Amino acid sequence: MPVKPLSILTGINRPSAPSSGGMILTGDLYRAMPEIRTIFLGRTPVDRAWTDAFSQLITLSTAKRPHGPDFAPYLQKLTGEVGALMEKLQPDVIHAHYPGLALSLALTRTAGTIPIIAIVHGPDVMAADRSSKGCESLNEVAAASAAIVVPTPALADHVDRLTGRRVTDRLTIIPWGIPLSGVQVRDRPPAGAGPLSLVHAGRLDDNKSTITAIEALALTDQPHRLTVIGHGILREHLEQQVAELGLRDRVRFDPFLPRSELWRRLPTFDAFVFTTKGLEAFGLVLIEAQAHGLPVIYSDLPGVRETLGSAGVPYTPGDPRSLSAALDAMGQDTHRKNRALAKAALDNASRYDIMTTSRWFRELTLRVTR
Repeated sequence: MPVKPLSILTGINRPSAPSSGGMILTGDLYRAMPEIRTIFLGRTPVDRAWTDAFSQLITLSTAKRPHGPDFAPYLQKLTGEVGALMEKLQPDVIHAHYPGLALSLALTRTAGTIPIIAIVHGPDVMAADRSSKGCESLNEVAAASAAIVVPTPALADHVDRLTGRRVTDRLTIIPWGIPLSGVQVRDRPPAGAGPLSLVHAGRLDDNKSTITAIEALALTDQPHRLTVIGHGILREHLEQQVAELGLRDRVRFDPFLPRSELWRRLPTFDAFVFTTKGLEAFGLVLIEAQAHGLPVIYSDLPGVRETLGSAGVPYTPGDPRSLSAALDAMGQDTHRKNRALAKAALDNASRYDIMTTSRWFRELTLRVTR
């Protein structure tokens, strides 16, 4: 008699497409666990090329109202919709991504005796930092969870503090990963002395602090060039700053790229610039850059430092002068030193394979269901 496969109910309250680090990670994670039945709750529009990561993808119909006075009735209606699905699907376990946000709350409040694994990404923690209501929501999901997964020790400590050290024994560190088997390492030699061709990729918002890289370029001794890849609310402001600083011939803006296109382009640059100034859960794009042999110049945040180890060049977060000095130092370095940085980047990236991440998730999931 065939054994029924383990069934996971999960989801993220966003359009069902690989549009951010968290969404890309989620698709990779469940695609790497084909022996487990995964049911994903998402939003329209649905990227059909993304649906093969899951056994089933269900789109939520409750109109999204994540902020303001409409949030409470929205959460109540969403919880009703999720509860009806829970009763129908009867999963073995719940993976609550972004604990404290609306969908994880709905999953928690309708779980009954079904075990929950909360999976922390970063925006959920920032919401808990910003407001008491966000902190209460994070605590509610954490208290109901059999395990709480975080990608770095720094984020584990942050969550531990937000939850009053009441769930310390449930915090589980599982580093994120990427499908290393799909990486094509560049065949061009690392940059020698001279201006650098730099790339920055990510959301264009205040926390990602792309402005730090732009302002740093205005302070460098060498005419480094920067390509900014991504979209966000600050795009127009950043373009205006580039014009005011006289950097139009040295800064280029490109839209958000699908990962296949981003990975094709990464090897054409000399180095990756990472500018987040506040909380960063893991920095998946850093590993993507390193896996393609790019040295990384990064804002020295605790979680990022843990992810990169010594395989990167740090600067003071949010400080364009510190970043400009790091850029010029790399631009003045010998070919030999930059080759060593590229080698260290490749070695560090090799630690973060999605197959390892998925194996640890599978083992944890089996453990809590027993």
